[in-house]
Amino acid sequence: MTAQTDSATQTLLKPATKPAQSGQVTGLSPALTLLFSVTCALAVANVYFAQPLLDSMAGSLGVNDSVIGFVVTATQAGYALGLLFIVPLGDLINRKRLVLFQVLLSAVALMAVGAAQHWLALLAGMLVVGLLAVVVQVLVAYAAVLATPLQRGQAVGTVTSGIVLGILLARFTSGLIADQAGWRAVYFVSSALMLSIAAVFWKVLPPDKSPSNRLSYPALVRSLFTLYLTEPVLRTRGLLTMLIFAAFSVLWTAMVLPLSAPPLSLSHTAIGLFGLAGVAGALAARRSGRWADRGFAQRVTGIALAILTLSWLPIAMAQTSLLALIVGVILLDFAVQAVHVTNQSLVFAARPDAQSRMVGAYMCFYSVGSALGAAAATQVYAHWGWPAVSLLGALISAAALVLWWFTLPASATHQASA
Repeated sequence: MTAQTDSATQTLLKPATKPAQSGQVTGLSPALTLLFSVTCALAVANVYFAQPLLDSMAGSLGVNDSVIGFVVTATQAGYALGLLFIVPLGDLINRKRLVLFQVLLSAVALMAVGAAQHWLALLAGMLVVGLLAVVVQVLVAYAAVLATPLQRGQAVGTVTSGIVLGILLARFTSGLIADQAGWRAVYFVSSALMLSIAAVFWKVLPPDKSPSNRLSYPALVRSLFTLYLTEPVLRTRGLLTMLIFAAFSVLWTAMVLPLSAPPLSLSHTAIGLFGLAGVAGALAARRSGRWADRGFAQRVTGIALAILTLSWLPIAMAQTSLLALIVGVILLDFAVQAVHVTNQSLVFAARPDAQSRMVGAYMCFYSVGSALGAAAATQVYAHWGWPAVSLLGALISAAALVLWWFTLPASATHQASA
């Protein structure tokens, strides 16, 4: 058994660390690429596990429905802080140590969430879980560094696909586990998986030297904030992202409340199955990126935002027609992912020399929108019910469409000058 383990370890290490020789290909091995992808899937899933479990969490801790959405808000707030203050560390310190540190601390934070007996303890744990989940962004950058120029696009694409998979499966998986063993078991299981991944990383991750970056940590963080002032594409597309993910969070945070209540009274597993409708989002991510590359970014954005706004009509019928809800979920997820991918393609093209900082700055809008949408959704549902939640989502989506319309001339001018 030991010999087999050592042999597998050498297989993982060999392609990434052995010096290049005549006729030999170096770079990121397929096995290590898969490990990065799986880790990204689990790390991003930690951010989304709570959404089908909010009703159980509220009952377990004696929390009112009007405030339980702050669980999602705390997680997204932590993620935003991580984007600002942890991701830049990848340009300063040893990436292997940074990844291991984040994964190990994530395991501790997840265990604390599962053991939380008080509302504030749960919020604090979720904040830290979100803070450390930005290991996803560190791993994507790490994959790009380890890969050869010829395999970099494929390697980064494969690792990024793990993020999509994690988002799609998080709600279903957490619902399934919660139905069998309660909501706390979801976080205990995830903690154990993160510990296992940390052990594998320690064994197989290739050595990494600290980056030779002359900027200090405060200077790197300041440069990220400077981008908000100097890059109009980042500001415009960031605001669109904040609105579309606020709408996305309104749906996924509040949807569990009417579906788990009478007369529907669906199980966690059944509610989690709605997340599988997000397959449409994965399809949109691939195709919308291709359309953006062909120069149709503005058109794709406008069409997708119109679809996003209209998707709230069938979503509003959730309490009377589950089929209508499924249609609405597919339309909403398709639209959100299409705009998100298009936004990223434009943001990256604006500053090819600062892509890591651009993605960190851009994703902060995502976290802010998700957090605000979650907080607003449960408040609105507690006071006025599901129709009001659907109206809130439609208004946010319409605001994004109006913003796109009024910034269209400026965006077109910027693209023409570029």
